[in-house]
Amino acid sequence: MNYAQANVLITGGVGLIGSHLARQLIRQGARVTIVDALLPGQGGNLWNIRDIRGQVELHQVDIRDTYAMRECLPGHDVMFNLAGQTSHWDSMTAPHADLDINVQAQLKLLELCLACNPSLRIVFTSTRQVHGRPKQLPIDESHPVQPVDINGIHKATGEHYHRLFHAFHGMPVTILRLTNTYGNGMRIMDSRLSFLGFWIRLLIEGKPLPIYGDGRPLRDFNHVDDCVAALLLAGMHPKAIGQTYLLGGNEVISMLELGKRMAEWFDGAYNLVPFPCDRRKIDIGSAYCNFQRISEDLDWHPRMDLKTGLTRTVDYYRRHFSLYLGTQRVQ
Repeated sequence: MNYAQANVLITGGVGLIGSHLARQLIRQGARVTIVDALLPGQGGNLWNIRDIRGQVELHQVDIRDTYAMRECLPGHDVMFNLAGQTSHWDSMTAPHADLDINVQAQLKLLELCLACNPSLRIVFTSTRQVHGRPKQLPIDESHPVQPVDINGIHKATGEHYHRLFHAFHGMPVTILRLTNTYGNGMRIMDSRLSFLGFWIRLLIEGKPLPIYGDGRPLRDFNHVDDCVAALLLAGMHPKAIGQTYLLGGNEVISMLELGKRMAEWFDGAYNLVPFPCDRRKIDIGSAYCNFQRISEDLDWHPRMDLKTGLTRTVDYYRRHFSLYLGTQRVQ
């Protein structure tokens, strides 16, 4: 696998995953273009690319802007399609906005790719949430797709569009269903995009971590470095074309145990709190994934252990806390 001299486009490239992906691609000799709308509340932060700002071509463009995207697509070999609305709760309170970004914009983008660059290799990032409440654990790719929220429905629809354009038009597409991805550059202001990011904020502020209910539901996690490794394989490996892969972590842990460990590791505290009624309705309970398919096809498996990954992440935010709370402006 080699991205040397490849022309790579990353949509949503100023967020957690996209910024780390851009950095790795540059190290491998790729020419990187980033497209990001920098919409408020969606996780994009220019500080995430401060060290590579002069090495990437950056366009503040919304993927819903057909005319601007038409100019961005030609000449690229690979597109990592990370742009999207990822908050499950926001999708329930603003479903039409989620529809606009995660469904309509995805279809328009695929149509543009077909018209402007039909051989473009596309890696589309989806979510484990499309499976809804697990019928069996661990979840694998054969598990029914039964989302419990608007975002899950729309991400599943985006997947179907990508599969259709591969099957009908022969476009080289791969879909990755991500699990809880964390690391330097994630949104920490609130829990809309990641409860783990918000927990890190609370730790740094000396506040207890809120654990809903009895804390028994199980989760797995991927450090952003492991997620990026999977993306790079999916964008280059011939076996990945036409495939859908679930990622997953190498440690399964209950929410309660996670809270206990983080309190111990980082000198914090935790509280069990009642589960908010509305959020309980879209909670999926215990959920963790079997990543055997991507391991067998692409030789991917997670390498970062949870303690090391979280220690690096907490240390990062202790150094750069104000830059992720909107209290210091980054240009």
